[in-house]
Amino acid sequence: MHSAIDVIRTKRDGRQLTDEQIDWVVDAYTRGEVADEQMAALAMAILLRGMTAAETARWTAAMVASGQTLVLDGVRWPTVDKHSTGGVGDKITLPLTPLVAACGAAVPQLSGRGLGHTGGTLDKLESIPGWRARLSADEIRARLDDVGAVVCAATEGLAPADRKLYALRDVTGTVESIPLIASSIMSKKIAEGVQSLVLDVKCGSGAFMKDLDQARRLATTLVEIGTANGLRTSALITDMSVPLGRAVGNALEVAEAVEVLRGGGPADVVELTVALAREMLAHAGLSDVDPAEVLADGRAFETWCRMIAAQGGDPEAPLPVARYVEVVTAPETGTLTRLDAYAVGVAAWRLGAGRARKEDAVQHAAGVLCRAKPGDQVQAGQPLLELHTDRPDTTAGAREALAGAYEISGADWKSTPLILDRVGAERLPAGSS
Repeated sequence: MHSAIDVIRTKRDGRQLTDEQIDWVVDAYTRGEVADEQMAALAMAILLRGMTAAETARWTAAMVASGQTLVLDGVRWPTVDKHSTGGVGDKITLPLTPLVAACGAAVPQLSGRGLGHTGGTLDKLESIPGWRARLSADEIRARLDDVGAVVCAATEGLAPADRKLYALRDVTGTVESIPLIASSIMSKKIAEGVQSLVLDVKCGSGAFMKDLDQARRLATTLVEIGTANGLRTSALITDMSVPLGRAVGNALEVAEAVEVLRGGGPADVVELTVALAREMLAHAGLSDVDPAEVLADGRAFETWCRMIAAQGGDPEAPLPVARYVEVVTAPETGTLTRLDAYAVGVAAWRLGAGRARKEDAVQHAAGVLCRAKPGDQVQAGQPLLELHTDRPDTTAGAREALAGAYEISGADWKSTPLILDRVGAERLPAGSS
């Protein structure tokens, strides 16, 4: 017979939880038998004492078992997904999903909404008139068979333990625990029923993980959980010290993603989209397909149009445009040497692009457009940033967030790599699965 007190004491005292204790406490918490205050105490003990790789893998499996899993066995293409730990201007899901589908894999991208300074994929896509985020499991499977790509909200039955625990961690100071972050991410991805997963672990000021060692620890934990649960998994660690691309905000990011799909767009967005696509295609046994070629020749854009239309959206409809745009100009002439991702994300949030609470609405047209990026030469008075909003009263708070966020210098600027590291099994040869 198990009790919450015994489980809490075990972890509080630095001992390893047994598989039976983990299975019981996750199930009992989901059913309401373990109270929030007891799970909060256990979460704090996990934060302070940590978990072994075996404990974390079992905790993840227990959260998957708390609900349903999406059965994708009948889908006619190999299934592969991507998950990003979140950043500023991170619109990669938008061009990546149709690109990988156009290359011959099926991508069920169950996504979330933004909170705070990081944007949410569903908020971005809801900028498109008519597009809907909620699909049933049958609709998800139908879209995968028909288009090969779907981006939607997670169905209610997937990993309900995670939903409860996620909300509790947010209000108990236990968000930072790497085992709890990793199990939260992976329980939802394993419940999706995909065959393989590629993770984009962000590192830098605009990311949750601020330094490379932290990001490596998280990436390693995520890959270990996936492998232990039978999911072929790898991770790229990517830089998030500077906003990704030039657009930060929902409709602005959709417009930039469409640029990329039409064969243009910012070089960093294209680079990361293609790198993640190659990683995903290697897992799917499609290493012989060149995603750069598929992106350039228009096939990915055609798949995007079909993907949006299949969920009720009009890919040709005009996107929302802000009623008010204020320009931040360069105070001096020189090289832009720094543009802080976190500050730009907070500015976009204050302009209305994000939300403080899950219930809040977002302004789809709000955000920041970066008219210059580090390495660019700028002249005094030249536009650096555009602040887009429907509410002019928000720009003062956005400007305050941007104070000290950029530097202009006469010194030489050295670029840093976008992809910092890779964690996981070696790349698979073409044709493997």
